[in-house]
Amino acid sequence: MLQHITIQRGPIELAADLYLPDDFGEAVPRRAVVLSTPGSSVKEQIGANYASRLAVRGIAALAFDPAHQGQSGGEPRDLEDPYRRGEDISYAIDTLSTIPGIDPGRIGVLGICAGGGYAVHTARTDHRIKAVGTVVPGNMGTSFRGFQPDGPAAALDDMADARTEEARTGELTRANWLPDTLEDAAAAGLTDIDTTQAITYYRTERGRNEHSTNRRLSRGDALLLGYDAYHLVDQLMTQPLQVILAGRIGNTGSYESGMRLWKMAPNPVDLMVIDGAGHYEMYDVPEYVDAAVDRLADFYSDHL
Repeated sequence: MLQHITIQRGPIELAADLYLPDDFGEAVPRRAVVLSTPGSSVKEQIGANYASRLAVRGIAALAFDPAHQGQSGGEPRDLEDPYRRGEDISYAIDTLSTIPGIDPGRIGVLGICAGGGYAVHTARTDHRIKAVGTVVPGNMGTSFRGFQPDGPAAALDDMADARTEEARTGELTRANWLPDTLEDAAAAGLTDIDTTQAITYYRTERGRNEHSTNRRLSRGDALLLGYDAYHLVDQLMTQPLQVILAGRIGNTGSYESGMRLWKMAPNPVDLMVIDGAGHYEMYDVPEYVDAAVDRLADFYSDHL
């Protein structure tokens, strides 16, 4: 059962899909999970794959488009602000807590890829979140700092100059999350399996969605460079933690990120490594997604 709802985020409205078990009713309050999805994705993609499966297993699940992206409001468009991404989760909990039939004392979060880092960062200080599940979690700060050939400090110098130019001209610049086609990737020398699978998911009929632009507002990159999703996790994130990782270790950094999170969290409960799966295969390959959701459903049933 699917309901389209709106999350009020101050003056901005977030578009959201609430997946409910078929026997959902107001008489018996249910546990629920808010999904925090990968960078560049919209609610109809990875979020829907996991939320719909959780609902089949008896857990209400809310997937939403972040502010400035997808069908949600917010200007400028295509902004990936890691701090606002975390705030989005808290606003989603505000709304979910008021829905009849949802138990506000049994709300968890599920973060996937970059959304895993955002979910963890939010759970540190929003203790309405009672359990934290992650699938191939990434720390966007670590990833972006590692992408800079001359180092992050030099990149910030360049970004400062670029923003000054934007202020002068009034023209905002955007960058691709991924090459738009496999041919573009090959021309750029990007032929590794992870890049290929990412493009195959996001930019072909396999996972493409008209509301996912594959564009990122460049001025947001400075925020990502200074971000650490796991800052103070060892002191503040007391909730039970589940980490699910892809067994084929590629170049996304999610395996390393997930293991770091597992080792530093105060209350790690369950670690699962899915043999044979790659990072992007955890988005939609039924064999791998079903295995992850089965484990997540058990985790949430025990801890929500």
